[in-house]
Order: sequence, then C-alpha cells, then structure tokens
Amino acid sequence: MKKNDQSSVSRRQFVGQTAKAFAGIMILPRFVVGGKTLNGLKMKAPSDLIQLGFIGTGKQGRSLTNFFLKTGEIKINAISEVYQGKAQLTLDSIKDFYQKNASAGTYSDIPVYNDFRELLALKNIDAVVIASPDHWHAAMAVRAAEAGKDIYCEKPLSLTVREGRAMVNAARNNNRVFQTGSMQRSWNEFRQVSELIRNGYIGEIKSVKVNIGPPPTPFNLPEETIPEGLDWLKWLGPNSFTHFNSELAPPITKDVFPNWRMYSEFGGGKVTDWGAHMFDIVQWALDMDHSGPSQVFGPDKEHAYLTYQYPNGTVVTHEPWEWSNAILFQGTEGVIKVQRGKVETTPVSLKDKIIGPNEKHVYKSENHYKDFLQAMRDRTKPICDVEIGHRTASMCNIGNIGYQLKRPLQWDANKEQFINDAEANALLGRKLYNEWAIKI
Repeated sequence: MKKNDQSSVSRRQFVGQTAKAFAGIMILPRFVVGGKTLNGLKMKAPSDLIQLGFIGTGKQGRSLTNFFLKTGEIKINAISEVYQGKAQLTLDSIKDFYQKNASAGTYSDIPVYNDFRELLALKNIDAVVIASPDHWHAAMAVRAAEAGKDIYCEKPLSLTVREGRAMVNAARNNNRVFQTGSMQRSWNEFRQVSELIRNGYIGEIKSVKVNIGPPPTPFNLPEETIPEGLDWLKWLGPNSFTHFNSELAPPITKDVFPNWRMYSEFGGGKVTDWGAHMFDIVQWALDMDHSGPSQVFGPDKEHAYLTYQYPNGTVVTHEPWEWSNAILFQGTEGVIKVQRGKVETTPVSLKDKIIGPNEKHVYKSENHYKDFLQAMRDRTKPICDVEIGHRTASMCNIGNIGYQLKRPLQWDANKEQFINDAEANALLGRKLYNEWAIKI
C-alpha cells in the first residue's frame, strides 16, 4: 500500500471514530431519553402534540391556557383577542409557565389575531378553545367546525336554544369532537353523587333544589370611554351596537371576572353562569342528558320560585337554601347535598359508598382537558359532548324565558320548542348582526 493510501485509511478511521464519539454524547430531546411531563407521564414528541388556538384570552381564557399546558399534550400556536392588553397578559402567563416548568419545553413566539377567522384559517391548528363572552359562542363555534377544527367551548354553551342547536348541527355535520367546558363532570364528588342517584341509593327523586344567583337584567350601565387597545366593535360582534362600560370588559389592572354575564344582551345571569354547572349535574344525575324538563313555571302566585318538572314528576326549583352554588336532592329514602368539594348524605354512609362493578356507572373522566384531547385522538365523544352542553344550556335558557314571561310553559324537549306558545317560542333565538350571523 502506498503511503498516501495509508494516510487515507487513517483519515477514514479517524472520521469514523470521531463520529461514534459524538454519537455517544449527542444531546437528545427529553421525550427521547424518557423525560416526564408535569403529570409524571413520558413526554410526547413534538409531532404528537395537539396544536391549539385560543379564542378569547381574558381571565377565563388565560386560566385555560395553563390547564391545557399542564397536560403536557399540547402546543399553543396562536391566540385571538380583541383587547390587546389581555392578549399580552396571556402571552406573559404562557412564558411564565415555561420558565417555571423547564420539563414542559421552551416558549416560542405566538401570533395574536384580532379577527378569530384568521386563526381558523391556519393549517397548524388542530383545535380551538373558545372562552369569549357567551354572545359570541355560536358564531365562533359554527365557523370553527366548518373550518375543520375540533372545539373546546366554555359554558354556558349558548345564549339561546337555537344557537345551541346550530352548534350541535355544525359539529355533527363536520365530524368534530366538541367538549363543553362543564368541568364539574370530571370531578369526583359530582360523579359519586350522580352514580348514587342513578343506582337508587336515596330512592325515587321527588325534588331538587338548586341554589344559584339571579336571572339577567337588560343592560343599563352608563357609557364610558373605550380603553386603548380594545376593538369594541369586534367585542360586540354579532350583537347590535351597545356603548362601552368597563363592567363588560374590565381593564387589565383588575383581575376579576367581567359582569357582561349579568346582562341579557350578553349572558344569562347566574341562571346560566352557575346554572350551567349545577343544572348540568341535575341533568347528569337524573339521566336526562339528551332530553330535559317538560314544564317550566315562572315565579307566580302558585310557584314562589322558578320551577321545572320532568316527565316522571321530579320537580326542580331554583331557590335558596343553606348552601350557595349547590344542589339538594330529596329522595324517598334519603337526601344528598353537594357543592364543589363537599358532599353530605342521609344516610351518612352513602358519602363514601363504593359503587360496585355491576352497578350503573357514568362516564369517568378525572381531567376535563385531557379527556378532550384523548377524544380527539380516538375520534370519540368526550364526557361533556356538545349535545349534552346544549341540553344543559337549554334548561337554563328556558328557565330565563320562564322568568321573563312569569307563567306556565309546556316544553317539548324533542322538538325543542314550547307547545302552542308563539310568544315563548319567539324567545328561543335572536337576530345576529353583520358578517357574524349564522343560520339558526
């Protein structure tokens, strides 16, 4: 072998040995070397992360970004917000999450869109999380479904019954996974209560008391100056023009839930705000997720409180009792009281009763956000599918109609209309304005 040939072989051996040495010290991504998420699970490869867009990033939307990030299963690729200051608060919150949780990955720039339709047009968005005011839900969710996005939408699902049905139809017609943000269904105490009732542990349910706040009132606040960075017309969206007041969109210096929910133009008062949680558990426990009550009695001389009656005779009233934001189930053989984090039963032994494997069980989810993401992967219905969210919102909305008309109403849950009552049926929908209108 010639000298230069020996030199060539030597160089080749050196390169090969060097490559092996570098391979031995290669820095691999955490998901390859067995890194763990905040939940103690093996980290997913970037290609396995679900790509989310957030529409509405006020106090609730900002909170939801944190809940979803904690799953270790998502990446936030875009947000849409009409109040620039709140968008920045959310971006800062996301950055802070990554700084405090190095195992979750690193922060990368997230674009902000004033018009949510630009976010829906993005190819790198698998699903959207809608946390806008209630008057926007239907217009956004229908467009999201038509854009091929799966949807997580805050409760109450809709401002009117017909808007809710439009959301269900859009999800079904476009084969979308749709989770309603009624997260109490993923909490142990409410699942336990529902299974106790479905298995007859307190006998036949005769009455249910739901203690939540009042119905809405028409908007009557004085006009204030629109703050810098808020696109007020975009905030109003499908609504007719209403002047600005900071109770509707609080400044970024006030970390409070806004009070738009208390005015009928934008929300349904506490009847839908807390009712979408508590009436939802009533529907679940009574196994009425795909139906609802058959009669509604607005407060009158014969009914001191808003009263619903189901076809089997069970009566549900919206009335105060000792616990706030809570439910009292009265059965022929016992009583159950429940609110967040607290359950009391009569007999006392029921509180910790283990429901046997051969008894009736409800859908079990222990994390509302992971349940949605898993349903997306499996292409199945999540624990609070759009139809369920719609039926609960409908119960709240027809209750508000009862408050408005203050007389007995007969409700056909199959046809989703009042029987022989044109005045009441006219209140099942509303006019949506401008380019934001949808067919309802």
